[in-house]
Amino acid sequence: MRRGRLLCTCAGHSLLRTFGHERGARDNLRSLVSGRNSTPGAPVRTNQWVPTHSAHSVPRTGQHWFDVGVDQQLTTVGASLARSDERMLTGRNAAGRVWKTGFGGLDQLIGGGLRAGSLILLAGPQGLGKSTFALQLARNTAASGRPVLYFSYEHDAEDMTQKLIAMEAGELDESDQARMNAVRSIFDDLWVSSLEHRLEAVPCGPQALAKVANYSEMLFVHRSTGTRTDIEAIQSAIEMVRELSGSTPLVIVDYLQKIKSAQSADEDAKSTEIVEALKDLAIDFGAPVVAIAAAEKSALKTGQRMRASHLRGSSALAYEPDIVMVLNNKFDVVARHHLTYDLGNAERFREYAVLTIEKNRFGRDGEVLQFRTRFDQGRYEPEGTEVREQLVDERVFRD
Repeated sequence: MRRGRLLCTCAGHSLLRTFGHERGARDNLRSLVSGRNSTPGAPVRTNQWVPTHSAHSVPRTGQHWFDVGVDQQLTTVGASLARSDERMLTGRNAAGRVWKTGFGGLDQLIGGGLRAGSLILLAGPQGLGKSTFALQLARNTAASGRPVLYFSYEHDAEDMTQKLIAMEAGELDESDQARMNAVRSIFDDLWVSSLEHRLEAVPCGPQALAKVANYSEMLFVHRSTGTRTDIEAIQSAIEMVRELSGSTPLVIVDYLQKIKSAQSADEDAKSTEIVEALKDLAIDFGAPVVAIAAAEKSALKTGQRMRASHLRGSSALAYEPDIVMVLNNKFDVVARHHLTYDLGNAERFREYAVLTIEKNRFGRDGEVLQFRTRFDQGRYEPEGTEVREQLVDERVFRD
């Protein structure tokens, strides 16, 4: 029996939940909707579906070809039709298959939201707020009432709690005075007082705490490490969260290159193994998996637009995901003439991140949105807007 640890963020503190899981074989989650012969002692045989209503009836459970000895990963189109029809008849279709991002303008570009069974990579240069974007996505999902499991290789649950409070305070505070640093200092002060009372010193602090408390039990944070958190540990935690919450969570991995792998000596082999395994988990659990991906050093220079080809690792990082989104600072990717003829643009552009959908199996590639960054409040402005300026891959001159 292996012991694991699962941290759940909750209203300014972390609940530590300990759980165990078997290393042995598990039932494959790609289950086959089958029609097993239930008569004791009856010979094993396959059954062909015969329509009972009309030529266009959808086959129901038990009306498909099936062999008892068949691999459980094998299914039929008839079985898939039956599952889809059942989901639609029970009203679970949209809610069960699509997770809304909560970022204005993004969902319509990627097929309505994050889709079940899909792998999404989020990339960008260092310091551009990839973790901030991912945490805001997690918060948006949890606030909508759906569970989220966040694998954090770089931050603990209390640090993420602070960011969530700052994020909520920033959105609530009309005076625009709430700051991330103020929230951090509240947690670090030595004087004895409740968290709610301390947060009275932050604009909209108590209200922000109340908002976080409302969804805190739906946001699970796994304190992950590169020395012990491998794909098996990720799978076990997903199973546990699904059991605790009663539904499949949105899975976020921060970040992909830190997942433990037996291929640690070969970065290309490691990245291939990891990205393929994450895609398998997405399909097996019927969950969207969002993984933050690091960039090659060559893509980190000022004035260089990061692309999917700059992801650190093998070509599988571009091939396996269903969606690849890349963040760039707007100042780094606008054409030169926007900076030359209006010097004020430089400072304005630095306040925006450009999100490019480099790969998109559910819509058009190359779509672009811009989001205003509010890193002083630990967040992005949630509404994405059109980029009107010309964008380039590399400027002739750099700041």
